Amino acid sequence: MSILGHTVDIRSHIRKDPVLAVALVLAVASCAAVPPDASYAGYVDLRTLGLLFSLMAVMAGLSGAGVFRVACRRLLASVHGPRRLALSLVALTFLSSMLITNDVALVTFVPFALLALASVGSARFTCFTVVLMTVAANLGSMFTPVGNPQNLYLYSASHMGIAEFLALMAPYTAASLALLVAAVALLGRAMLDADGAADEGESLGGIEEGPAPTAVRVVPWLTVFALALAAVARVLPYQVAVVAAIAVGVAFDRGALARVDYGLLLTFVAFFVFVGNMGRIEAVDAFIARTVEGHALAVSVVASQVLSNVPCAILLSGFTADWPALIVGTNIGGLGTLIASMASLISYKQLAVWLPREKGCYLAMFTAANVAFLVALAALAALLGSVA
Repeated sequence: MSILGHTVDIRSHIRKDPVLAVALVLAVASCAAVPPDASYAGYVDLRTLGLLFSLMAVMAGLSGAGVFRVACRRLLASVHGPRRLALSLVALTFLSSMLITNDVALVTFVPFALLALASVGSARFTCFTVVLMTVAANLGSMFTPVGNPQNLYLYSASHMGIAEFLALMAPYTAASLALLVAAVALLGRAMLDADGAADEGESLGGIEEGPAPTAVRVVPWLTVFALALAAVARVLPYQVAVVAAIAVGVAFDRGALARVDYGLLLTFVAFFVFVGNMGRIEAVDAFIARTVEGHALAVSVVASQVLSNVPCAILLSGFTADWPALIVGTNIGGLGTLIASMASLISYKQLAVWLPREKGCYLAMFTAANVAFLVALAALAALLGSVA
């Protein structure tokens, strides 16, 4: 396809961001059923978009400044033995995802993990570790409102207090950490034995030195991060964080603004339009409302497997006021299929480039681990009475 003399490969864009493509198709189709009018202005949650933009700009700025590279290098320099390395990488991903989001944690730490794990000499152990890092990113991020996009949206839409949100997710977060540690301790040895790799106390891996982070690049972004957190807690208007992110980017780091995932922001807008229109079609509204009523957690878990948990959260939020069930459901629903959480694709793509012959092994481990964690956390949800 050619536009103004430039060739546009639509298929490549769809492959690069299939969720955005689906969201745009659904939005356009829904506009045919509900022609644009003044009500469209109320569809889009500007607060969620503004906070998401601010946080993505901060993470892009800090990443570009080398903050995460230095943190990872220092961690790996002090770790001895493959299983300790795996546990450190999983814990780092789990804890960091609470503040820097699940996708940023994986984009940042999986490449370092692949480099460090190369010295172990076990492709199976590498797959095992990256799978658990992916699970850790998706589960660690569920603890805070800023850990992932659906939490940011649902926290904003529900008007839930920060303490209430943390209390809701604390049992699932604690259980997830315990399961991750147990998985590394109990299965790590078997993965090493399968490839005949040693599990000795030698130093492993290393990250190449790079330019050290400078205060002039780090401090402004940390300031924006503090403002964004204050806006999330509703201490400041979200517009303050947005203006600060733009100002810092223009003044100190325009590259950070360029690295913001604007496709994700557009995906949110498209789904807001789709959900808003679906709510105005009486038959569709009634059907979804009946399906979700009393089963918000179960429906959100199942729907996340095919829709991914971010669009699922946006869609179902228009049909239920059971916010705790929806928050828990879309978070544990990020486990399961490879697309249940789009962040999971980040790890898969990176490992497929690094170890192309191990894609099948990785997918098998990924599916087994995700199903096991999903079953365990769903059982916990039932035990805590989150399922109506």
